[in-house]
Amino acid sequence: MTELPSLSSERLIRALRRAGFEDAPKRGKGSHHALMRRDPGGRVRLVIVPQRKDIPRGTLHAILQQAGLTADELRQLL
Repeated sequence: MTELPSLSSERLIRALRRAGFEDAPKRGKGSHHALMRRDPGGRVRLVIVPQRKDIPRGTLHAILQQAGLTADELRQLL
């Protein structure tokens, strides 16, 4: 696995939207933003992104796992 890049929440949200995520209804109030996507099998993936200038690498890794994306796939979406 390649090293994760340092990202702001804005860049990560843009990348997740390119991957097919959209705003989750009635979620994302306060200092977090909620995004969701339906997989082809009907499974709903919900991802919560904290509003930060720099997202810690551990948090970014957890978000990628929730989204079902790899670090390489994230790099292609940036």
